[in-house]
Amino acid sequence: MSNRDLKTIDIVLANDIDYVDSILRVKDSVREEIVKTVREIVRYSSDSIRFVHLGEYGKARELLDKLIKIVRNMCEKLSQHPDLYYSGLVYNGLSEFVEAYLTYSLIVEEKLVSIRELNIPIAPYLQGLGDLIGELRRYVLTLIDRNEFDKANLYLNIMETIYSYLKKLNYPDPLVPGLKHRVDVARRLIEDTKTLFISVKNMIDLSKKLSLNS
Repeated sequence: MSNRDLKTIDIVLANDIDYVDSILRVKDSVREEIVKTVREIVRYSSDSIRFVHLGEYGKARELLDKLIKIVRNMCEKLSQHPDLYYSGLVYNGLSEFVEAYLTYSLIVEEKLVSIRELNIPIAPYLQGLGDLIGELRRYVLTLIDRNEFDKANLYLNIMETIYSYLKKLNYPDPLVPGLKHRVDVARRLIEDTKTLFISVKNMIDLSKKLSLNS
């Protein structure tokens, strides 16, 4: 190899590294912006869910409307950066959004929004759907505390239905990150909730019988 060859290699590397650096600088700038956006999505999602459980549905809806715009804008910005869009960072934010949206739709609107309506990638949709079971448990406990057992039983059945469908998706973790763990957690949550439901219901039924006999 001659000095001329070394000079050619140097020129090729210099051009390539400059080219790569220019692309990475843009991506890094976009990534930093997305980090802030994801934090905002996580915060608004958490607050929206909190307002649902407090019964402040108007405030929950306001935050949800903000979230829809934020998520839509983020996805548009990432249309030129699919490597960032399909990343754990973005998936984390999207799964929180899905959880908040489905919590509101099931508890307030009493319907389930589909993945096609949400227009969210499969992995964060499934992650959010799995986490939804925990929020439904919170709602069931509230209903039990209010002695609304028929409604509590209805939402307990919804928890079991979601779990039964998620359990069918037996795919490796790299394809659907965190799904198996969420399914395992969901099973335990459902078992604990059913046990509590039956225990409290039986105590109240027994108390009513004793009152009638006294």
